[in-house]
Amino acid sequence: MKVNLLDLDAAGLTAFFAEQGEKPFRARQVLRWLHRFGQADFDAMTDIARSLREKLKTLAVVVPPAIIADRVADDGTRKFLFDVGGGNAVEAVFIPEEGRGTLCISTQAGCALDCSFCSTGKQGFNRNLTVAEIVGQLWQARHALHAYQGLDGQGERVISNVVLMGMGEPLANLEHTVAALRLMLDDNAYGLSRRRVTVSTSGLVPAMDRLRDECPVALAVSLHAPNDRLRDELVPINRKYPLRELLAACQRYLEKAPRDFVTFEYVMLDGVNDADAQARELLALTRALPCKFNLIPFNPFPGSPYRRSPSVRIRRFAEILIEAGVVTTTRKTRGDDIDAACGQLAGLVLDRTQRTGRRSFPLQLAVQEAVS
Repeated sequence: MKVNLLDLDAAGLTAFFAEQGEKPFRARQVLRWLHRFGQADFDAMTDIARSLREKLKTLAVVVPPAIIADRVADDGTRKFLFDVGGGNAVEAVFIPEEGRGTLCISTQAGCALDCSFCSTGKQGFNRNLTVAEIVGQLWQARHALHAYQGLDGQGERVISNVVLMGMGEPLANLEHTVAALRLMLDDNAYGLSRRRVTVSTSGLVPAMDRLRDECPVALAVSLHAPNDRLRDELVPINRKYPLRELLAACQRYLEKAPRDFVTFEYVMLDGVNDADAQARELLALTRALPCKFNLIPFNPFPGSPYRRSPSVRIRRFAEILIEAGVVTTTRKTRGDDIDAACGQLAGLVLDRTQRTGRRSFPLQLAVQEAVS
């Protein structure tokens, strides 16, 4: 079977070429062609000897996940649906802003954590994505965005930030996530700053420690509750790694993190976690940890029992945190008209976890539109 070169980071490519009796510098050359220039055609890799290019054709392929739907919201947010085989599709979202462009990518087909307010979790879990399927979302999105803006792939950087906040729990797919992160950070590939790459986790404590040691990037933690009782209900992984252990892991992570704070994500659920008393409880919980809060207005999906907190309630909640000296932002809802907002990414997953029959209706339509 041919090797998909998008599955290999710099160390993997070096080992691959060593097996072929080639010098290590060949890995750097191919890495630049694959990722910096987005090239999949071995014949176009003009600084590589023709004999090696011919050998690569027999040994390797360059296969990113195929784009099967591409939708643009009224605010310019762009959602991609990627085919990852076996009847599964995952999503990535590009968010253009003044001075930067952020790509939100997925790491799993579905999610096993089943957070009660998340559309993705309600589909169940199929499998981890490969390195090629994770970094391939960036590879494909950059191609599409450059084509849309008439760029040649070597000019202005369209994607300046990457957040692993799409479908799935990145740290439940740690090995492939770390390899993909290394490609994003590699100067011969995408050359992104560690400060501009963020991994979001629901709180897999041992994996947080491994990420800190192996590839520390910016960290965001899906907190969503100020105490264990409520978080057990909203984020079930809390039953295994309760808040005391999670906050200790956050403190350890900061020893090697590129930023001197942890971002806590907090989805605002009307009458559930948005009371003044709960804001004060949050302050008490996190007072010893350098952090900022990102308040996320809940984005509804079919069958959800929750409602979005009213704007006035979100503002009051934020005021309490800010008045206590904690940096707090409220996430602007982007792309909700195409189901691309936070918590709405649901892709298309063949559920093999006994939680059957739950797929995203809007994206089933998107798939049908793409293949019709």
